[in-house]
Amino acid sequence: MARMHARKKGKARSKRPSTKTIPKWVRYRKEEVEKIVIKLAKEGNSTSKIGLILRDQFGIPSVKLITSKTISQILKDEKIYPKYPEDIFNLLKKSVNLRDHLEKNKADYTSKRGLELLESKIRRLGKYYVKKRVLPPDWKYDPEKTKLLVQQK
Repeated sequence: MARMHARKKGKARSKRPSTKTIPKWVRYRKEEVEKIVIKLAKEGNSTSKIGLILRDQFGIPSVKLITSKTISQILKDEKIYPKYPEDIFNLLKKSVNLRDHLEKNKADYTSKRGLELLESKIRRLGKYYVKKRVLPPDWKYDPEKTKLLVQQK
């Protein structure tokens, strides 16, 4: 008789804390956490990377529980939030790399389809951010401008 195993897809990740109160073992105060977030952002870390560093190195399970603000809100208050949100910027980097790949490998039709899907995702996310006023109202996805933007960072 064969056993059935439930498999998890993806990487093993830690779970978010289920409680809505600050755990007793967290010894950082609101001001200290905000200073750490600002310091890590000035070192060039992304918002998700800051969250991982705070969790793994400082033992802070949730910035929002302690500060009642998200990492993005803290960075926006200090005016050091990047011009483009992290999720769309990562997609833009991926599209630049995929276009470079397709220049060298013109017959890679699977990647061409992947690029179409990726650019569609970028446009959808761009519309959302324009609607939420995160991006300027005249923002459009342009592969050439994207290449320049990604090379700058």
